[in-house]
Amino acid sequence: MNRTLRPLIASGMLLGIGMGGFLDGIVFHQLLQFHNMLSAKYPPTSLVNVEVNMFWDGLFHLLTWTVTLAGVVLLWRTVRRPDVLLSDRALLAAAASGWGLFNLVEGVINHYILEIHHVREVSGQSLLDVAFLASGLLLFTIGVLMLRSATGVK
Repeated sequence: MNRTLRPLIASGMLLGIGMGGFLDGIVFHQLLQFHNMLSAKYPPTSLVNVEVNMFWDGLFHLLTWTVTLAGVVLLWRTVRRPDVLLSDRALLAAAASGWGLFNLVEGVINHYILEIHHVREVSGQSLLDVAFLASGLLLFTIGVLMLRSATGVK
């Protein structure tokens, strides 16, 4: 029987995307209280704007919850398959790649294309947005390198 890591990698990627989104929302949106979903369009300078951002942050958290749940379901199905090679390292690597991919996609789309929010709505925000993208690229790269070593791919 040929054994595969693909389903494990797919579930790890989804878990990384979802958990990366959760961490972003919890740390930046809730604890630090900046980087809300629409803070570049609706700065938190009035109760109405705070409520608008809270609603869209809630939708964002619902999306990250749904992606995380999909990752858990896929992981559950994966570990029950006899043809899947289980590897803690591959799962962790895929999750790191997923988290990095989340930061890259969210950063490019929301910070640059749509310009609906930035890491922080202050002068010098470009540097913070670039640092956010760099963190995504770093996580993605670390994950890919770990996956290559876990799978023996050169």
